[in-house]
Amino acid sequence: MRVLVVEDERRLAGLLARGLSEAGHDVDVRHSGPEGLRAALGGGYDCVVLDRLLPGLDGVAVCTELRGRGSTVPVLMLTALGDVRDRVAGLDAGADDYLPKPFSFDELLARLRALNRRTADTGAGELRAGDLLVDRGRRRAFRGGVEIELSAREFDILALMLSRAGHCVTRYHILDEVWDGETDLRSNVIDVHIAGLRAKVDKPFGRRAIETLRGAGYRLDPNGG
Repeated sequence: MRVLVVEDERRLAGLLARGLSEAGHDVDVRHSGPEGLRAALGGGYDCVVLDRLLPGLDGVAVCTELRGRGSTVPVLMLTALGDVRDRVAGLDAGADDYLPKPFSFDELLARLRALNRRTADTGAGELRAGDLLVDRGRRRAFRGGVEIELSAREFDILALMLSRAGHCVTRYHILDEVWDGETDLRSNVIDVHIAGLRAKVDKPFGRRAIETLRGAGYRLDPNGG
């Protein structure tokens, strides 16, 4: 996922950015409400982690403005405020989830995964790279109009890579999104599924869309290979 962190406490912002990056996500950080609002409106993010108390504009005002301008980006709001009324205000402003400080980083990751799944379910549509097409709504894949039979895991990996076409998708990211972190990073299960995808998506069509980035992960050619 591409995540925007809007947090004025720089030490916490740095910790969040490092942890999210290590978990395989692309992260940008802003330290004030106006900066966060501008970035969220123009950045094409998959999720915004938004602090409740920010200089310039607080998190509630940022979220209200985002929704008022038609943005549907999922927002996970963080706060040190424990009052129920504060949480209700954030949710009423359009936040999708709320996490009080202090929090477990594992819980933060789990909540982000849940938001991403929810968005994928409600925003299911088509993903394309050249003549390679994935229809997430019908869970079908095509190359040049020819349907490709994929297993459920292969389909999920291909959809993830298509959603990040041209960018590195780390092994950790695949495990986190497709297996929900429930398998060992040292396992060869990803290699097996990538080999299966190449045998079905690339080889029969004389293409090489799926590239291995040694020591980093995988990348799908945005032009379809």
